Amino acid sequence: RNVLHQIDNIDDGIGPPEWRLTLCLLFSWTVLFLILAKGVSSSGKTAYFTALFPYVILLTLLVRGVTLPGAYEGIMFYITPQWDKILEAKVWYAAVTQCFFSLAISFGPIVMFSSYNKFKQPIYRDSIIITFVDTGTSLLAGVTIFAILGHLAHELDVDITEVVKGGAGLAFISYPEAIAKMAFLPQLFAVLFFLMLFTLGVGSASSSAGCVITVINDDFPHLKKWKITAVVSLLGFVCGLVYITPGGMYILDLVDYFGGGFIIFIMAILETFAISWIYGYKNLIRDIYFMLGTKLSFYWIVEWGFFIPVSLLAIFVYSLFNYEPLKIGDSYMPASATAAGWILTFIAVSQIPIWAFIAVRKQTGDTIFE
Repeated sequence: RNVLHQIDNIDDGIGPPEWRLTLCLLFSWTVLFLILAKGVSSSGKTAYFTALFPYVILLTLLVRGVTLPGAYEGIMFYITPQWDKILEAKVWYAAVTQCFFSLAISFGPIVMFSSYNKFKQPIYRDSIIITFVDTGTSLLAGVTIFAILGHLAHELDVDITEVVKGGAGLAFISYPEAIAKMAFLPQLFAVLFFLMLFTLGVGSASSSAGCVITVINDDFPHLKKWKITAVVSLLGFVCGLVYITPGGMYILDLVDYFGGGFIIFIMAILETFAISWIYGYKNLIRDIYFMLGTKLSFYWIVEWGFFIPVSLLAIFVYSLFNYEPLKIGDSYMPASATAAGWILTFIAVSQIPIWAFIAVRKQTGDTIFE
């Protein structure tokens, strides 16, 4: 009501951007420009803060959260398995998609950052560290959030399922509501929580925007990096305006549903098949041995050559057969919005064969792979 001025539906359009949020968005992209203007070295130094500071806040909120009445019920709701859900493909689809988001798989930043590594960089070790730290952080954040949501359910004397909202609603509705009902310094914890969100956002956005900047800079090395950064930041700001309109949350859900789900899933499947079956897992294993001197076991052949590509494809196909139009609350999105989502998916996915064809045409010699 007070921040987004959110409308009930987008049948009549999404409305103009909210001016205060526009200033906040401008500030955010200005911060990103200052971080990225000097290249990956400056963004790497910033990452020491953007990566470590949220842990300080998260641990502070955790200590406070577990001491609140109702926290135990919230944590138990979070960690108690529902074994019947394991048989549902949509759960695996959501879980894999979340891993893609959490680790930025198939988004580009991992490839971009690795391009700055030394040739002998122990990527095997780095991959293990990153995946374990990411999983641990997710579990830590989950315990923290559900401890405080359990307190909110206790204060309202309702079941915890009634206070948990998925998507952006969890961060911007349920959690702030729970913090507001704290008896001890709710303003402090509100500031800490949203400062943590802003820091996490800057960290994620700097890697995504840095990926775009690096690609452009590699193709046009004569252009000054700060100029490329300025153009990318300006375009990012303009594109972001659509999300701070009264109908922006609907657009966010639409882009998340198609862009964050379908598109990334398809790209991940194609990348996996391309590396494992076109380039060949044997070549990949040989390359890793050449780089690191590490001989990978048969386990990796099974994983890369069969299990990962086949399981991803099976989950995705099953999800398509059980596809349901995007639903917001109790109503479905307009047909025009759903059509726009499919057009977005088509445009994004079509880039792969188009640029693959261009890359093949540019190859010299008789074979693509020697």
